[in-house]
Amino acid sequence: MQILMLLAAVLATAGPGEPRGPVKVFVLAGQSNMEGQGMIRGEKPGTLESLLKDPASAPRFKHLVDAKGNWVVREDVWIWYLGRTGGLTVGFSPKGDAIGPELQFGHRVGDSFDTPVLLIKTAWGGKSLAKDFRPPSAGGEVGPSYTAMMAHVKEVLANLKTLFPRYDGQGYEIAGFGWHQGWNDRVNQAYNDEYERNLAHLIRDVRKDLGVPKLPFVIAETGMSGPEEKHPRALSLMKAQAAVAEYPEFKGNVAFVGTKDFWRPAEASPANQGFHWNRNAETYFLIGDAMGKAMLKLMESR
Repeated sequence: MQILMLLAAVLATAGPGEPRGPVKVFVLAGQSNMEGQGMIRGEKPGTLESLLKDPASAPRFKHLVDAKGNWVVREDVWIWYLGRTGGLTVGFSPKGDAIGPELQFGHRVGDSFDTPVLLIKTAWGGKSLAKDFRPPSAGGEVGPSYTAMMAHVKEVLANLKTLFPRYDGQGYEIAGFGWHQGWNDRVNQAYNDEYERNLAHLIRDVRKDLGVPKLPFVIAETGMSGPEEKHPRALSLMKAQAAVAEYPEFKGNVAFVGTKDFWRPAEASPANQGFHWNRNAETYFLIGDAMGKAMLKLMESR
């Protein structure tokens, strides 16, 4: 009876509809395509603004704006991106003019929990897994981006109240890790050859360093150029990404997300930058959505 009374008292102190329980923390890492290159503004096809104005695509994106057409800022999904903090909204990119997978990933997972969600995004352009993100167990010198990623995650988690005033001391759970990277290894044969091995080491080391042995891990394919890609290094790297998710030790706790179908040609996009998915906002939205769905499925099976 005393336990029930205490629980009732705790619940009574929380306002109606306020999230309760530990913060669900997701780490999103990679290179420039995780940084975010999907253009927000402009009339060119494939910008977020043009997608919202097009009656054919607007329904898919309508949750990103409010009734007045302003960008929604979620109070229940927080984000940290290399020193920038706030509620999830558009613009958590290097110049603030683009979106990455984090936007729809955050909406997807945020809609699935009554507790707050925190995205910690550690991404830098032009970084390889073979060198920059090289994990400790891969041998050789640990990559500076791997070291920085881990330092940032631990620093953020140690300062939640300072960084996010809505945090009320309810604790946190490191719930998942999302990876979208590969271009710098895709264009280097030596890096390409060891990608599968390095990615498996990355998963094991991230889990060890974060203290979560079976941390759900989602790999988003480096699928730029789409289904028509023929270059052997590109095909090899994507094959390696898919293969890691099939390792027996990773069954049910690592997921591979195919992205080639999210490719949009330059004429339907804001730019002609194949290595940045032609800066098409729909592409980054779809990558984030697929990653979010895959993450939730992994979490359900735990």
